[in-house]
Amino acid sequence: MVSRQSAMGSIYQICLWLALPWVWLRLRWRARSEPAYALRHAERFGRVPENIRPGCIWFHTVSAGETIAASPLIESWAREYSTVPVLVTTMTPTGSEQVQQRLGKWVDHCYAPYDFPFAVERFFSRVKPRMLVLMETELWPNLILAAHNASIPVVLVNARLSERSARGYARVSGLTHPMLARINAIACQTQEDAARFIALGARAKDIQVTGSMKFDVSLPDKFAVNVSALRHQLDLSERLVWVAGSTHAGEEELVLAAFSEIRRQHPGLVLVLVPRHPSRSSEVCALVRAAGYRYICQSDMDSGGVRSNHADSLPPEVVVGDVMGSLLMLYGLADVAFVGGTLAASGGHNPLEPALCRLPIACGPSQFNFVRVMQLLQQAGALSTVESASDLVRVIGGWLDDPDARRTAGEAAAATLGANRGATHQVASLLRDRARDVLGR
Repeated sequence: MVSRQSAMGSIYQICLWLALPWVWLRLRWRARSEPAYALRHAERFGRVPENIRPGCIWFHTVSAGETIAASPLIESWAREYSTVPVLVTTMTPTGSEQVQQRLGKWVDHCYAPYDFPFAVERFFSRVKPRMLVLMETELWPNLILAAHNASIPVVLVNARLSERSARGYARVSGLTHPMLARINAIACQTQEDAARFIALGARAKDIQVTGSMKFDVSLPDKFAVNVSALRHQLDLSERLVWVAGSTHAGEEELVLAAFSEIRRQHPGLVLVLVPRHPSRSSEVCALVRAAGYRYICQSDMDSGGVRSNHADSLPPEVVVGDVMGSLLMLYGLADVAFVGGTLAASGGHNPLEPALCRLPIACGPSQFNFVRVMQLLQQAGALSTVESASDLVRVIGGWLDDPDARRTAGEAAAATLGANRGATHQVASLLRDRARDVLGR
């Protein structure tokens, strides 16, 4: 077993070094469509900005969704332990933006190092963290090994592990098993997640089930005021709005086909299409043009009103949401919602944002990223699963035809969210317990 683990570890290090040139190329390639990826390259290789304070509690939140879910926990921690520096790292520009918006006055921030040994070593020697808190499934062997070797507690919170991911980790058990054994505590979303972590090598005594912190999300300050202003800016007053959020390639065509059919009964309906990756907005706009609709990109709006792609300046029939971090506000405009990544076999994206806005929700069958959440919403009558454009016509059109049914489903979504709150409080207690040895209180 030891020799297998050693061999697997050696293979991993070799693969990392072989991947190094491709990592640089990928950063440059992504920067062509998402310019933020061209910035702060040095941070990704362990060169920490001078303003980062050493001796911190380090939270790693990956991207926007994890950052939003972790923000209440991190803010409460920063308030309670005000004399201890807090560092929040991400891997994506959208995550970085959310840290700065939601936590900027409470924490330090930079990108996390890639898992190259030299980058991790450089980062640790400069930051000197006292505890590392990882969100969800952000498991990096060299990062966790470096923390273990430095006697730094590692806690994995809001942990989830789908059957699909578990099978992938099992294929490299020689790497996975020792990595999980070095984690000091794991707070899982469900019992099923806990069982999968244990099967892969985590210690059962160090695991507890706390539920999902994403249920603890709340609307930001002035949300209603900002949504009202955006509704006026887009000239959506008295119009029904369907938001299709976090869509992937192949889904926009199905949504647009359903939209064309539903508009026969609801000619004033407005579709808000929000691709998961804003870099695809030009592709999505081309699909909207081909369908013959007036549209506006969110990024093209000015303070004086809407600039349409049509010279007649009529209100848009489709809005393409291409501004990072604005999806929740766009859901605030909606009467009904479709959550993307579910018809495209990508596992789905967070359905709790439309639930927070009291919306009935349609999703495709690919739901493995949020299995338990979507089950709860479906059982409450707040979510319907669709498999085609005709299903979307039936479900979305049915809600638009029946305001009472639409309202009932939306209230059920909000009630489901409220009934499952509390994970953040449990995770905070776990972190306090684990922090006593390193903070002395």
